[in-house]
Parts: sequence; C-alpha cells; structure tokens
Amino acid sequence: MSRREAWLSAGAVFVLALAVRAVIASAIPYPVPEDTAYYVGVARNLVEGHGLVSDALWSYQTPPLTVPRAAFEIWLPLPTFIAALPMALFGPTFRAAQAGAVIIGAIVPVLAWRLAANVAGERGLPRGRARVLALGTGFVACVYGPLAVHGALPDSTMPFAALALAACTLMPRLLRDQSPVRSADPRLVGLGILLGLAALARNEAVWLAVTWAALAWWTSPRSLDRRARIRLVAVPAAAALACYAPWMVRDWLTFGSPLPGQALANALSVSGFDIFAWQDRPTLARYLAQGPAWLLGARVDGLQHNLLDVLLVPAIPAGPIGLAALWWQGRSRAIRPLLVLSVTTFAATTLAFPVSSEWGTFLHAAGPVHVLLLISCLLFLDASIARIGTWRGWTNPVAWLGPALVVATAVPVLAISMGSISGVGVSVRDRYEALDEQLRAAGIDPSAESPLIVDFPIWAAWSLRVPTLGLPDEDPSSVADLAHRFGAGLLVITGADHGRWPGVIGDGGPGAGCFAPLDLPGSATASPAGASSAGGPLADTGVYRILCR
Repeated sequence: MSRREAWLSAGAVFVLALAVRAVIASAIPYPVPEDTAYYVGVARNLVEGHGLVSDALWSYQTPPLTVPRAAFEIWLPLPTFIAALPMALFGPTFRAAQAGAVIIGAIVPVLAWRLAANVAGERGLPRGRARVLALGTGFVACVYGPLAVHGALPDSTMPFAALALAACTLMPRLLRDQSPVRSADPRLVGLGILLGLAALARNEAVWLAVTWAALAWWTSPRSLDRRARIRLVAVPAAAALACYAPWMVRDWLTFGSPLPGQALANALSVSGFDIFAWQDRPTLARYLAQGPAWLLGARVDGLQHNLLDVLLVPAIPAGPIGLAALWWQGRSRAIRPLLVLSVTTFAATTLAFPVSSEWGTFLHAAGPVHVLLLISCLLFLDASIARIGTWRGWTNPVAWLGPALVVATAVPVLAISMGSISGVGVSVRDRYEALDEQLRAAGIDPSAESPLIVDFPIWAAWSLRVPTLGLPDEDPSSVADLAHRFGAGLLVITGADHGRWPGVIGDGGPGAGCFAPLDLPGSATASPAGASSAGGPLADTGVYRILCR
C-alpha cells in the first residue's frame, strides 16, 4: 500500500466514522449513563472556574468526605480534559462536550483499519483482498454498535480504546525492529507516553503495561541479551511514569494516596449498591462470609454478563463470529498484543471484579476487545469466501462480501442501540426537569435543601446544579445518619426501586419516621388527588423531606 493510498484510506474511514458518530450524538440529548454525566459535570465545573470538583458525592470510601468534593477518587481525568476543551470554546454544555468524544471516537475505526492492514501484510494476502480486509474493517468499525455509540459519549471508553489500540499497533513494530546493535529506539518513549495517557483514562491501563512487559521479555528477538530486554521494558515504563506522576502527586495531596485505593473496595463488593455504602462498607470478612457457592456464582454471573451482554449480543454478528474464529485468527503477530490485552482484561475484570463488572467496569474497557473480535470475524469471512470461490471456480473478486454482510446486519443493531440510549436520555432529562419544576412550584428551592440524597446523585447534580449524596442501600437509620452528617434536607428516589428503597420506609423500623413523603403532582408520593399526571416523568419518583437533620 502506497503512502498516498494509506492516507486516503485512513481519511475515508475517519470521515465516515465522524459522520456516523455526529448523527448518534445528535440523538442523545442528555449525558447517559451516569459516568458520562460525572466526566461532563466535572468538566463544566473546570470551565466555570471551580476546578476539578464534582457536585456529587456518591462513594464514601475515600476521604475527605465533603460535598462538593475533589473529583476522581477512583475514576481518571482524561475524559474530562477532552470534554473541557470544546466546552471552553462553545460553552459548558453537554452538546459541546460531545464534540471531543466524536473526534476521539472517530479515531478508533482508523486504528482498526491500520491493525487489519498490518495483519493482511503479515499474511501476504493478495493486494485486492488486503485492501478490502483493511478498509472493510475500518468501515465496519464505523457502524459497529459498541464502538459507534460510545463514540458519541464523553466518557472513558473511547479515549482508553484509542490509546490502547495505538499502543497495540506500535508494539509489534518495536519488537520486529529491535537488534543487539541498535541504540535505544525513540519509539519506546512514544509507547511509554501512550501507556501514561491510557493510565489517565482508565485503571485497566495496567494490563496494557503488563502486555508490553510480557511480550518484550518473552517474544523479542532471541538475539537480544538481558540488558536489551530490560531496556525494552524500562524505557516505556519511565516515560509512562513521567506522564502519570503529576496526577499521582495530585491524588496524594488530595486523597492521601497516589493510587486509587477504592479499587480494592470495589473488588470486595457483594452488590452493585456497595458503591454507595455508608455504614455497611465492603470488607474482606464480609466478602468471604458469603460462602464458596456465592463466590463462584458471582464469577459465573460476571462471566455471563461480560461475555454475552458486553461482547456478543450488542455486536451481532461480528462478535459471535469473531469469538468463534479467534482460536484460528488470533495467532497473527500483528494483533498479538491486542489478543494478550483482551484476554488479560477480560479475565481480570471477570475474576477480580465480578460484581462491579455488571455495573460497567468491563464495558468501558472493552473497546480493544471489540476491535479484536471484529478483525477476527472479517479474517474468517475473507478466508471462507476465498475458499468457497476456489471451490466454485469464481473468477470475479468477491472479498467485499464479508464486510458487506457485517455492515448489513450491524446497521440495524446500531439503530436499535441508538434509539434505546436516546430514549433513556430523553426520559432522564424530562424527569429531572419535571422534578425541578414541581419542587419550585411547591415553594421548595433545591439549593436551600442541599445536599440532596438521591438514588442517581450524578444525574441530579448535573440537572439541578446542587450538591448531592448517593443513597446507600441500607436501613433508614443509616441514611438518617448520613443526612445528619451532611445536613441533607430531601431524599429523592427517581426509580421504581433502589435496592430496598423506597419500600423500607413503609416497613417501619429505626429511622423510618425520619422520612416524610412530599405531595408533588405526578410523583409516586403524591396524594390521589394530586396524581393527575400518572404515567408522566415523575410517575416512579418519590420525594421525602428528611426530618432528622
């Protein structure tokens, strides 16, 4: 492939990906899911001069416990920095934040194209088939649901995917070009910078670093001595540390530790609601007390979620075909780093974070895995079509059939996914707009009652512009203690249930009398006479005044 053809191909893939993601972004009016609202909310505070601060305190594992509070006690800041750039230019709105996400998301299909082209070159495919495989992979990635939808959301998924794929593209070239007489390769520093930036996007960057260390030590040319292998590992490590070190210092000064200590608490969760724990916090003793059957069952559930809900069902047909063919197609050296990273990330999140994975831990780190499955799928289809053509004696090239088949089935799946997330965004936006309107109509200023205790505190903080606290799935006495600690005035439950809430209030018991329902029209706590808008945006929303402040 000539340099001119390569640039034209990459440009065509990028433009199509950009257009698709722009259309998807236009259909999503609100930052969903909640982690998206977190990154965008912090970016809004940053642009407005408040610093790296979150208005939502949703986890009580890491001191200092104040609200508003310093952001990113567990998550990482790169998505916020990306969102803040267009917000500074066009205003601190969600639409502006999406601009950065769309651009980063459009880079991922280009990297998928490059990886597929590298595989085609390694396998010595005929020029026509190689071109179709590479461009087909790029074009399919443009409309591949899990990549396209997250390409319109300002969260950590696409920044991590882009940096990880860039690193996995560079790794085979570095290994191929090393020799005993070669001086330190400056590209090793570039790899280290990619690793450091990936670490500023997601904690799973540690598996990216492990991938490089393992490949550099065990698969580099046999002619390299121990010192050369150490150099291969040490130079990127030093560059990555230099890139990440300022953030470690910030975390140390802010939270008392340079590392995200809450990761251990997440590993010990026995329920997704443990992220909101106030008094009944995750401990090793509590975790082990669940018993062997539960420990095994949690991992089975995590495996099922990560495999089916994250990788296969949203990625029909490429996901299932790619996984089935991976044993055969994954042996290419050009995608070996991607294979090692994918297997390591999948295994680590499934085994160490089975409960948290069901709440999105693996979902947001799965971008590289989706690209691996996509390449595996198209390699399988290319080989299958070539064999059928030989058997049937076809004379015209039909390698395009594989990508065309995947695109034809991926586009309807993408349309369904886009419609679903758009509907969620509209529903959540309307709910909080109606809540704010009804509270003010009742003479209640949310800011005067803040912080509010909410089941979805990040969404509430974004919409209502008030400090919020996450609702623990604990007894009313525990939530009353939380309210007393922070002076919270209102409890808002915007879903049909939040673990044992709101039903636990009606069950009585210690602390239940601290929560008095408010009669807001259309809400779940409205009197029959005031429930004129049953089925409206507040139909499942209950609002309670906290009496024990």
